Amino acid sequence: MDQMSAVRWLAKCAVSAALLLLACGLATALFGNNLQLPATTTRDGTLITLNRYAREPIPDIVFVGSSLTFRLKEEYFTTPRLRNLALAGGSPLTGLEIVANQPRLPMLILIETNVLAKAPDNAVVERYSRRSDAEPLFFRPVRAAVAAYENWLHAPLTHAQVSAGLERLLKEPPSDFDNRIYADRALAQFNVQDSTNVTQANVNRLEQLIAAIERRGSRVLLFELPYSQPLEESQLAKNTRAIVHARFPAPDRWLPIEYARNDLRWADGVHLDERSAVILAQSIDRTLPSLLGSK
Repeated sequence: MDQMSAVRWLAKCAVSAALLLLACGLATALFGNNLQLPATTTRDGTLITLNRYAREPIPDIVFVGSSLTFRLKEEYFTTPRLRNLALAGGSPLTGLEIVANQPRLPMLILIETNVLAKAPDNAVVERYSRRSDAEPLFFRPVRAAVAAYENWLHAPLTHAQVSAGLERLLKEPPSDFDNRIYADRALAQFNVQDSTNVTQANVNRLEQLIAAIERRGSRVLLFELPYSQPLEESQLAKNTRAIVHARFPAPDRWLPIEYARNDLRWADGVHLDERSAVILAQSIDRTLPSLLGSK
């Protein structure tokens, strides 16, 4: 009797598993190409965005950068079909390598050049440069079901959903937060760090990637985000700026960003606070239609 119960239990498990896989397979067939894979870490929302980029139709505009550009949230922009692949704590080259490794490219790629003292994260590049058809067939249904849940859980906000809050934020005066203790600490680090060799190597790779991307028909522009004034004069900032501009001196290689420094504030001297990030994002946003039209 016990043996028969065990057999029936195993049979029920097998049928349930088969039904689950069948349902997942249907989800894959219906939605698989538009579903992002679940993030490999919960460190921040960046990998969710990379998953979306790898699985969804290619957008018209992509930002790549470091934690500075990460602050320019997608919902700050009115321009549609725009993705921000900047990596908090990472290198602009990581996102750029991923974009360059895709079968199709965006029309316009915008590259932040403030932080070029970090090498690309090759593990992340490899993970998000794989083609979906290289994934073992057996795991696709399960991963598609998990991806559907992730898409529902982490659905990005739209500009329309946050526009009222952004308007209120911009009407407020600049923050009076005293960030000197954090800015002084960042300035000391910026003045100690000698990253000339790493930056030169990364700029070499940047030049190679830009050439390869533009041969495929996309347009690439570089941009710098402002630091607080003391950090603008730091050794790291000046060295990076000199190396990058020596390699890319043409004015039409650079994205124009208009802003009044008096309106900007930095949480730590390095990263823009939310109000300042909205100001910069909206300035960039106003230039994007003409850039797409002049491609």
